[in-house]
Amino acid sequence: MVQVTFNGDPVTLVGTAIKVGDEAPDFNVLSTDLGQVTLSDFKDNVKLISVVPSVDTGVCATQTKRFNEEAEKLGDVQVLTVSMDLPFAQNRWTESNDIQNLKILSDHRDADFGKKYGVLIKELRLLSRSVFVVDKNNQVSYVQYVNEVTDHPDYDAVIDHIKNKM
Repeated sequence: MVQVTFNGDPVTLVGTAIKVGDEAPDFNVLSTDLGQVTLSDFKDNVKLISVVPSVDTGVCATQTKRFNEEAEKLGDVQVLTVSMDLPFAQNRWTESNDIQNLKILSDHRDADFGKKYGVLIKELRLLSRSVFVVDKNNQVSYVQYVNEVTDHPDYDAVIDHIKNKM
């Protein structure tokens, strides 16, 4: 079980933690135009899944902008950002921040992603900061659960993994 804190206080994650070597669970989330999106929509790509509580916060915004910048350099990698923000807020945020190299997805409706990837914070109904890399065969090759939700992920470790392993 993954131990996570939010502002130093322990929180409960709902779902089963994902491990390297697991088959990535399919999920149902919403795009910014309210269309349903699933993992299988990206079956021909390596997927970098960046999970944030809300793009409207400083660390989450930085994380999303950083992976947007990296996406241009990663070639055949589809970068996805998943949060509990409403699709309308995500759309406004992506437009105002010139986010063009990744897809931002909302788990607000059913928390399907959060439950299946073990990142739904029970007490807050937000997603816990984490990063997953999923290969073209939907095998998880990299997992990073950030122990303190308000901290940044290890960006370099994620990018190095993709460049060296994929």
